[in-house]
Amino acid sequence: MGSAETWDLIHRERSAMVDQLTALAATDWTKPSLVAGWSVQVVAAHIVNGAEQTTGHFAKRLAANGFRFNTTMDRDARQSGALPPTEIVARLRARTTTTNRPPATVVTMLGEVVVHGEDIRRPLGLDGDTSPDAIAACLEMYSKSSFPVGGKKRIDGLRVVADDIDWSHGTGPDVTGPALSLVMAMTGRPAGLDRLSGDGLATLRGRVVGTG
Repeated sequence: MGSAETWDLIHRERSAMVDQLTALAATDWTKPSLVAGWSVQVVAAHIVNGAEQTTGHFAKRLAANGFRFNTTMDRDARQSGALPPTEIVARLRARTTTTNRPPATVVTMLGEVVVHGEDIRRPLGLDGDTSPDAIAACLEMYSKSSFPVGGKKRIDGLRVVADDIDWSHGTGPDVTGPALSLVMAMTGRPAGLDRLSGDGLATLRGRVVGTG
C-alpha cells in the first residue's frame, strides 16, 4: 500500500473518530480508557497531538523531556487533555485532510488512530467501522516492529491468524481471532485477548499482562 492510500485510510479513521467524539456525553470524556491512567479525554487529546505532530516539534519535545519517549507522550497527552472536549474535537477535525507527521512511517500514523480509537470505543461500549485494509496494514506493521509498543516481541514464536480477514504471520502455536482484537493484543491491551483462542493464547496472554 502506498503513502497516498495510507493517508486516505488515516483521514477516514480520523473523520470517524471526530463523529464519535462529537456524540459523546459529557460524562463519557472522564471515563477510563484502555490506556492505564488515561481518561477518554486524554486519549482523544493524544490522537490530536499525533495528528498535529511534525518532525521539528517532535524533536523539540523529546529533547525537553530528556529523550524519554514514553515520558514525552504522557506529559503532552495530559497537558492537551486539559483542553475542553469541543477544542479537542475541532482540532482533530482540522486534521482530517492534512499529511504532516513526526519522523515515522506513514502507517505509524494509521496505527495511532486505529489503536487509540479502540482505546476509547471499547470501554464505552461503542462499535467502530474500521476498514479491513487499515486493520491489515496495522497488523503488518506491528508484527514486524517492536518500538514503541512491542508487537514483534509479543508474537515471537507464535502463528497469529485473523479469522475475519486474509492475514496470518509467524510459525508456532496458533493464536486466532478477529483482526482488530489481534491488533489490540499485539499492542499490549489485555482487552484484545477476550475474543482470541488457540494453543498459543496462554503465551500471548502472559506477554500482554507482563507475566510471560
